[in-house]
Amino acid sequence: MTNPIELLRSRYGEIPFNSEIEWNDSLTSLLSHRSIRAYLSDPLPPGTLELLVAAAQSASTSSNLQTWSVVAVESQERKDELSKLAGNQAHIRQAPLFLVWLADLARLAYVADSRGISHDGLEYLEMFVMATVDATLAAQNATIAAESLGLGTVYIGGIRNRPEEVAAILNLPSSVYAVFGLCVGYPNPEVNAAIKPRLPQSAVLHRETYKLTEQDEAIAHYNNIIKEFYTEQKMNIPGDWSEHSAGRIATVESLRGRDRLRQVLNNLGFKLL
Repeated sequence: MTNPIELLRSRYGEIPFNSEIEWNDSLTSLLSHRSIRAYLSDPLPPGTLELLVAAAQSASTSSNLQTWSVVAVESQERKDELSKLAGNQAHIRQAPLFLVWLADLARLAYVADSRGISHDGLEYLEMFVMATVDATLAAQNATIAAESLGLGTVYIGGIRNRPEEVAAILNLPSSVYAVFGLCVGYPNPEVNAAIKPRLPQSAVLHRETYKLTEQDEAIAHYNNIIKEFYTEQKMNIPGDWSEHSAGRIATVESLRGRDRLRQVLNNLGFKLL
């Protein structure tokens, strides 16, 4: 088992707290997570996809409505097309399996229609939020399962850059939306992927009430840690976390086409009342 102290040090850039809780393999798997962006072409063993979906379906789902679906893409041609739409990311083309996680209200509408029941409630923002949360919980379960099998993963938010074209490629019906993609495959051992430090817990953990301005010290400390990480990993990222993050929200152009999201969702059948 990997040394838990070293895992915590990697996750925070330091030892953040002392714990008397007995360590276990599940904690090791969770804290070992890293994004893999270089894959071997080796195929996955038979049954891997189905096992990942079983793990996904074991996640919590609001009111058991199960408002998500997933499209498994293994065709090289289709992976190439999706890669182009998601910023031309090479790892989408490399990974033997690309999972597109969907907020899916079409199934509920279909079931209601089959029973002659109206489904006006599906037109409200709450149902879209529910479906997005359901898809995210399912995907994270699948990710943890994949990593427990020695596979690597990386989420692809770029799948939202051009949602209508993604919907066309995947033949998505009305009221179904691709929330994000997930590459799954065996990591290329020649490409090191380090555990990226996260914000100190004092920035994200609030006790009893939320305190925004008290995060200043934690954020400043993290800026130093992440700059050191970028240097060690030879990552060409200018500035620190605050500068990088602020740049991602500075302008409409920073959203990379996702400023149209509300209109696109309307076009895909989500009224969002």
